[in-house]
Amino acid sequence: MENYVIAMAVSAGIYALMALGVNVIWGMAGMVNLGLVGFFAVGAYVSALLTLKLGLPIAAGMGAGALATSLVGALVALITVRLRGDYLAIVTLGFAETIRIVASNTIWLTNGTDGISGIAGPYRGTLSPEAFNLLYLAIVGTIVTVAYLLAERLRASPFGRVLRAIRDDEQVAAVAGKHVALFKVKAFAIGAGALGLAGALYAHYTSYIAPDIFVPLLTLYIKLALLAGGLGNNRGAIIGAFAIVFLLESTRFAIPLVPGVSAVQGAALRELLIAALLIVLLRYRPQGLVPEQLRQIPARAVPPGRYQPTA
Repeated sequence: MENYVIAMAVSAGIYALMALGVNVIWGMAGMVNLGLVGFFAVGAYVSALLTLKLGLPIAAGMGAGALATSLVGALVALITVRLRGDYLAIVTLGFAETIRIVASNTIWLTNGTDGISGIAGPYRGTLSPEAFNLLYLAIVGTIVTVAYLLAERLRASPFGRVLRAIRDDEQVAAVAGKHVALFKVKAFAIGAGALGLAGALYAHYTSYIAPDIFVPLLTLYIKLALLAGGLGNNRGAIIGAFAIVFLLESTRFAIPLVPGVSAVQGAALRELLIAALLIVLLRYRPQGLVPEQLRQIPARAVPPGRYQPTA
């Protein structure tokens, strides 16, 4: 049971890192990205292949996976920079499916649908499973903490304020002299890098990846985590990720308590219960558990004797 709890904490940490990346793209810049599982897959495959085929250290593989995903994110942003709303969502969803199909058919590189196994983990061969899980939890926790601090710094910086201005009204931001397209590309690259790093962490933890793992359902979970936690709030992204993992796993133990339900019916009932709980949460907390707090700048008082325009 202890190993199970630790494994779920590691999964929640990986979800939290993904939510932080999506928060930069969607929560701050307002770009709807439904292809985040594709960036997650790119990071996982790049790190796994570099460590297995070239023998690079795990840390170098993870860094290369994050960098490669960041470059891919910048390329996707350059292609889709003129798209908005539903059109951007459809194109990014197509990107994720393209990555999955390519991974399924590029047998010489990714081993196709059989996947890649034997991916190295830090000290996996020398530590007991319990010690390895604890070590990896510490690694993931450290990375999430650093990512959170960087995301908070980004949010409070002039760059973050420009992203929120673009999210609210990009035409006003453009009139103010901001290069909207360039800021969007940068935001997409930063968020994609976090998604790629999360994919690399997943690959080295499970030691196995395959195309069937990178399905759109994972995108839905991260989107729900960000909505439940609070869109635009980094602290809410982390809280929402842990809340979603807790919700997914707690219902796994609750369904067997219902009498007269088969395994197939239990799976359907579990999905229904998760959906109902999320609907209730978003009904009564539409801005999430931790809503975004925007600083209100007080209006500057007009000195006495200065001209004041009338309505």
